[in-house]
Amino acid sequence: MNRIGTFVAVGTASLLMAACHRGGALGPPRASGYVEATEVRVASKVPGRVVSVSATEGRRVASGDVLVTIDPVDIDLALRQVRAERDQAAAQLRLLQAGARREDVVQAEAQVAAARSERAAAQAELDAATNDETRFAQLLRARAGSEKQHDDAVSRRDQADATVKAADDKIKAAVATLDRLKAGARPEEVQGARARVAAVEAQIASLENNREKTAVVAPSGGVVSSRLVEPGELIATGAPLIVVIDLDHAWANVYVEEPLVPGLTIGQAATIVTDAGNRLAGNITFISPRAEFTPRNVQTSAERAKLVYRVKVSVDNSKGVLKPGMPVEVELSGSVR
Repeated sequence: MNRIGTFVAVGTASLLMAACHRGGALGPPRASGYVEATEVRVASKVPGRVVSVSATEGRRVASGDVLVTIDPVDIDLALRQVRAERDQAAAQLRLLQAGARREDVVQAEAQVAAARSERAAAQAELDAATNDETRFAQLLRARAGSEKQHDDAVSRRDQADATVKAADDKIKAAVATLDRLKAGARPEEVQGARARVAAVEAQIASLENNREKTAVVAPSGGVVSSRLVEPGELIATGAPLIVVIDLDHAWANVYVEEPLVPGLTIGQAATIVTDAGNRLAGNITFISPRAEFTPRNVQTSAERAKLVYRVKVSVDNSKGVLKPGMPVEVELSGSVR
């Protein structure tokens, strides 16, 4: 009788353990996993020397809080240079839009008048030379003049003719200069000057934006987990300075055996249970579409050989109960038993 009682007791205990493992009547099935949270590595957009670091490890920060301040002296010097270039480009644009000065127009008109006067004098010289050439030709035919006198008259006429043509070219050049001054700058020149001003203003806007970025702020609220820089250090663009973790919206990644997965749905209620006995109500927000082997840090060696599905359970962790890397279990309410 004692042996029979012992066998019955052992058999009953085995059945109870099996039922517990399968998530029977003793409670909802559980899955093991660990806590994760969004980690933001705050970096600087601009290089420079760190002036101050207000973030300390463990401190809670809000979105927009200044964490690190960078010396803006290099940006200030660049701004001074670019603003001077902007003033020069704007002055050039105004000069083109204003057109020629009245004094320049008067001077060009005087040059046109002088060229015409020179042309008139050259024409009078040409007329006189032409008359002399005609007269000496008549004398030569009447044998009253010499051949040399006729040749000299022809040379004088040719020289006067060349002088007239040069005067005509000078008039054309003077008139063209006057017309250009009166017409002002070409539209393409004005557009080019405007584009130059716009380009410099864009450089100024970029530098001013970088000037604001010398105060590195928290992109979101959370808790400072790492301080990676100290005052006096030189930093490069994109170098991480502070690490902020959003503990308020932590979640648990748990690994569920395949028989339980068909009973899970997005939005389904689940409860995260810590080793200390804390219970936090949450919801399933992700179910992996692919099976994988259980991670080594979740189960025993026997359990790690099983194929499981990763399930994400999100909770409100505003009280800071959960910490990244903390092992937890999740009760899967309403899943297939």
